[in-house]
Amino acid sequence: MLVESLQMNLYSYSSLLGRRIVKCEPNLKYYISQSLKTNTRNIAVFASSSEPNGTSISVSGAHSSWSSPICSDFPISGCMEQVMVEYLFGRKKATEVAHYVWKQVVQKGDAVVDATCGNGYDTLALLKLVADKTQRGRVYGMDVQNSALESTSSLLDQFASPDEKELVELFIMSHSQMEDIVPNDMAVRLVAFNLGYLPGGDKKIITKSETTLLALEAAKRILAPGGLISIVTYVGHPGGREEFEKIEDFASILPVESWNCCKLQTLNRPLAPMLMFLFKK
Repeated sequence: MLVESLQMNLYSYSSLLGRRIVKCEPNLKYYISQSLKTNTRNIAVFASSSEPNGTSISVSGAHSSWSSPICSDFPISGCMEQVMVEYLFGRKKATEVAHYVWKQVVQKGDAVVDATCGNGYDTLALLKLVADKTQRGRVYGMDVQNSALESTSSLLDQFASPDEKELVELFIMSHSQMEDIVPNDMAVRLVAFNLGYLPGGDKKIITKSETTLLALEAAKRILAPGGLISIVTYVGHPGGREEFEKIEDFASILPVESWNCCKLQTLNRPLAPMLMFLFKK
């Protein structure tokens, strides 16, 4: 089977890396596919490492049959296996892996939410995924810091066309308030979180577990079937470990009938960022 073949390949890669160790849990499934009743798009998730050493990936709710979209009409050069191998060898960051996964979920004309704009790189990536000539796509971006929205706006000025920029709405507010800015009849395909503090900003201003949990509850309500909540979380700053644990608890109790949840975690670099995907069937 393809899953077994991928597992063997990953073990082979780890043997070449010496100290890099890939731990694959017994119930691991590498593919997360949408229910045929709701959507035909697929999301592929593989076990590997973005850091110089190994990774553990956990998947909850992996009971059904899975199908692979790999390299089929993939909108970038290469394919997901290549991305994850580069992640394994330390040539891709967690955020880059997240962007590749988004491309398996988001289509032109979709509505998406950047719950933490930061310096705007996720906002720009999401915009490029939804923008087309129909002008139907929408990116709703938010951040509590005005400097973050200024950086995001500046980045869009540099790399987005005037027509593309019309698809973006930026709000200075907490991610817990996302339901206030997304229209009630809008089906959201993806909600992206990049937590912690603003790179280059005040490290004392961080996302908090209380508001992040409220934001995840809101994201769960507005997300369309076949949609994804993508989370990059950090534990190296004060409050980061608590926030990660709260998110992990949140994801762990989502019903397996309607959600598949996975986590990529470095085994021997405990302060490395962690990547989580919560997929709504």
